[in-house]
Amino acid sequence: MDSLPPLDGRALRDGRGGAAVTGEPRGHAEEVVVTACPDGPLLVRGPARLVDQEGNEIERHRATVALCRCGGTAIPPWCDGTHKVNGYRSGDDDGRATASEAGTGA
Repeated sequence: MDSLPPLDGRALRDGRGGAAVTGEPRGHAEEVVVTACPDGPLLVRGPARLVDQEGNEIERHRATVALCRCGGTAIPPWCDGTHKVNGYRSGDDDGRATASEAGTGA
């Protein structure tokens, strides 16, 4: 991440397939980094504020959290590892279908 330009509130690639997102320029706030794990969750690192569909804040207990992408978790919005058994595929550039395209996910 050494080569990223200063952030201006837009999503930027972090060089590993994730996106670095922040509302303030670098140096004014701690950086938030979202990394899409292949066939797995979104890892959110940093002081991101998470809210539900009604705008209520979702309490975080860790600096890094894993958000479910497969739709099969028993503890939404957190990942519980269900993607490993339900056939979820993230649809990365290697041509694999996502679980919803294959009929096994969200």
